[in-house]
Amino acid sequence: MTTRPDLAMTLDAQLSAGRALRRSVARRQHALLEMPDRDPVAILEAQHRGRVPELVPVRVARMLESPFAFYRGSAAHMAHDLRDAPRTGIVVVACGDAHLGNFGFYASPERELVFDLNDFDEANVGPWEWDLKRLATSAVLAGREVGIDERTCREAATAAAHAYRDTLNRLYAHTALERFYFRVEADALLDRIDAGPDRKELRRAQRKARRRSSEQVLTSVATVGSGLDTRIVDQPPVLRHLGVASPEQMTGILRTYRESAASDVAVLLEQYTLVDAAFRVVGVGSVGLRAHIALLIGPSGEPLMLQPKEAVPSVLVTYGGMAFGDTRRRAVARPSRGVEGWRVVTGQRVMQAVSDRFLGWLEFEGRDFYVRQFRDMKGAVDLDRLTPSLLVEYTRLCAAVLARAHAQSPDGARILGYLGRSDRFDDAVARWARDYADQAERDHAALAAAVRSGRLAAVAT
Repeated sequence: MTTRPDLAMTLDAQLSAGRALRRSVARRQHALLEMPDRDPVAILEAQHRGRVPELVPVRVARMLESPFAFYRGSAAHMAHDLRDAPRTGIVVVACGDAHLGNFGFYASPERELVFDLNDFDEANVGPWEWDLKRLATSAVLAGREVGIDERTCREAATAAAHAYRDTLNRLYAHTALERFYFRVEADALLDRIDAGPDRKELRRAQRKARRRSSEQVLTSVATVGSGLDTRIVDQPPVLRHLGVASPEQMTGILRTYRESAASDVAVLLEQYTLVDAAFRVVGVGSVGLRAHIALLIGPSGEPLMLQPKEAVPSVLVTYGGMAFGDTRRRAVARPSRGVEGWRVVTGQRVMQAVSDRFLGWLEFEGRDFYVRQFRDMKGAVDLDRLTPSLLVEYTRLCAAVLARAHAQSPDGARILGYLGRSDRFDDAVARWARDYADQAERDHAALAAAVRSGRLAAVAT
């Protein structure tokens, strides 16, 4: 009898293989934080090479705002610190930056509001533990930032690991196809939250997301003129034309992008005319990368805003030592150009239950980009408004979504076998998250010292 080398393991075999891993990596070992020698400021300086120089001080200023703000921009530090830490060896298509701020609402193709991961700049193959530890640590730091007591912050970190494990149990009671189609509708979130201030806060976030459309964004981004004469107004340094691709170059970018976009989207875009584009500063970790917004106008004068954003190698590769690719055991079919943009888009499509129909990638003048629709019903819970109970419940929701994302990878059931039904891993992750949150605070202090000494410059916006 012959066996195909790529034959997938049965569920029982995966569960058994996961349980066996406990002998080599005990679940309690995940509590150990053994920091390597490194200079947190030097890691930032290395990341800044190749970014727009005048925007680097903006990134530094944003990371200076608080330890949590620093953490949101320091995925590279965490990948570096976890590189040699104990891990099971189970790899998944990982987010690479799964903190609380990178979950939120967006529109499905059916125009329903869904809740999921929403940032994939660092997506790549990676250890499942790294995503979960990053989420748990973010809960501790987010709680500390708004004055929530340490006991509740630890409870939130524990809830992340428990909800992740519990959701995997639920998901693997279903078939692979059922897991593939499973998604979290925004309205279903309310059923998990008791009536009161926390439910009101979720409703507030949902209402805000539903109001975001290209038309609404056009009113929030200052413009002049109307129809084909509409132009974006500079708001430096966050939004500006200086340094943006020329109209001819942007036309070329969008033309190349259409080659990777879905066929129906490419046909749709033939009805739109590019009228303006601007350089726009984006989230903490991406400040200084080349990100644009492109304003297109349709045949009835309706706006469509796309965002071409530079994609650089994932920190899971550059600092975590992971191989570029996916979890399949054979060569990965990938484009010959624009490969980093392709990586981001592929990671998003694998990990999200439903994805932006406008996703695509390209290479332009030696740099890789991906393209997405700009702010289409996108929104998130305001982390500055977290209450103790909402911190725990929201962290639990994010962990459940993360489990669904990891369960799409071929070896996901091994994770469930490894975790089992005890709370040993939950407690270990909570202890690790507390200790790594302390480290993030020390790194934030080191950044502040570097600015005071003149080693780095900071410019607030």
